Amino acid sequence: MRFTETCLKGAYIIEIEPMEDERGFFARSWCQKEFAAHSLNSDFVQCNISFNKERGTLRGMHYQAKPHEEAKLVRVTMGAIYDVIIDLRSDTSTFRQWFGAELTAHNHKMIYVPEGFAHGFQTMEDNTELLYFHTEFYRPECEEGVRYNDPAISISWPLGITNLSKKDVNHPLLG
Repeated sequence: MRFTETCLKGAYIIEIEPMEDERGFFARSWCQKEFAAHSLNSDFVQCNISFNKERGTLRGMHYQAKPHEEAKLVRVTMGAIYDVIIDLRSDTSTFRQWFGAELTAHNHKMIYVPEGFAHGFQTMEDNTELLYFHTEFYRPECEEGVRYNDPAISISWPLGITNLSKKDVNHPLLG
């Protein structure tokens, strides 16, 4: 596995290293020892699936607040997304900065989202499915969000938005 730290400290793009033959390939997508070597929380307690019918669907920007902050490992199993994270850690030099990357079923890239980050994505293809691993159980009382179009963040979404929940539209602005 290849770990490449993003411009936001503690957030990584993780790429598999496939061993290929005439049948296809085999690769590791998670290894506790390798995550520990990069000081990443890998105590995953829950795994979720997000299926999205339409290209242009936007989900985000979500996070769990203290005391139940969570790290996530996100992978696309079908289709493609533009994945975005925002650093909400007020004690960092990258506070309120964002990073985006294309994750697809074909490029097999994953993103590690540390505690203290908001996360969201826009689907680049119809029928896109994601697999999320979480280090904390879902706690509705700690569920928070940041507005996807907050001018204080200025995320550049690649497509027009075709589908967005009322809850995501009504997340507060940071500014």
